[in-house]
Amino acid sequence: MSIPDHARNNFQTLLRAAADGNLALMECLDAETGTQRYVICAVGRDGGDSAFTPFGHLADGNPYDAYLPPDPSDPGGFVRPEMQS
Repeated sequence: MSIPDHARNNFQTLLRAAADGNLALMECLDAETGTQRYVICAVGRDGGDSAFTPFGHLADGNPYDAYLPPDPSDPGGFVRPEMQS
């Protein structure tokens, strides 16, 4: 499975913001559930004004429980819990 261009572009923007010291961690509410989230944002500045562009939120709890890694033996697949030892 290949990472789409828009995700690569967003990641490059995030790296530039980090290199420039223009990242912020903001406490927000999830728009659908109202759950508190800690959101990673790039900060754009124009004079005295700031604009915050959200890129994603930090995983709650153990991030290893939240995501399935790519399966090295199947480039289009993911390691399923029942397959992990």
